[in-house]
Amino acid sequence: MVAVQSTNQISPANERVYRQSNLLGEWKGTWTASGQAVSFKVVNIRGAAATVEYTHNGRTERGIGQVNGTTIDFGPVTIGTKNGKTAVLLFSAGGGKATAVLDKQTPPADESNLVGSWAGYSGENGMAASFRVLSVSGKEAQVSVTANGITRTGTGLVYNNVIMFEQTQISTDDGKSGKVIYQIGNKSYMVPVDKLPKIA
Repeated sequence: MVAVQSTNQISPANERVYRQSNLLGEWKGTWTASGQAVSFKVVNIRGAAATVEYTHNGRTERGIGQVNGTTIDFGPVTIGTKNGKTAVLLFSAGGGKATAVLDKQTPPADESNLVGSWAGYSGENGMAASFRVLSVSGKEAQVSVTANGITRTGTGLVYNNVIMFEQTQISTDDGKSGKVIYQIGNKSYMVPVDKLPKIA
């Protein structure tokens, strides 16, 4: 995901006015009239050019689309989105017209490198940490956290490589080691943690 982001060169002015980054990603849906599947993927945006993939009737066309504010034109199709969640795809060629409503696909979080069981101990503050990330879906993660012998489970909030859950957060840069920070009262405690090997 990060690699895709770094190849985008969306001007700050365009992003402010048009939110062009909303167009990035894979969109899937069906043609309104025929019900046939159609998808459109915006790989990156560089100024007025977008690298795209348009799949219809079992064929995929790849190429460069023309960015016009909040829309991208690619041959006979135009895609546009207002909210970054739902897009409209318009087809117009040789007098024929068709529309499709597409939904943004959640990228496979490359199986987020936070998923797994984490544990550690800090000799500095005598705190032990156990943090299990069961799954990550978009901005939410299912977690189980043990602190001071009390286990709590629920839904955490994901932000880049950090998951926040109640008074606890876990972060990792490499998916192997990380840190858990507990907030107790007005004090915070950091515990270094390592990802435990998966048990087959």
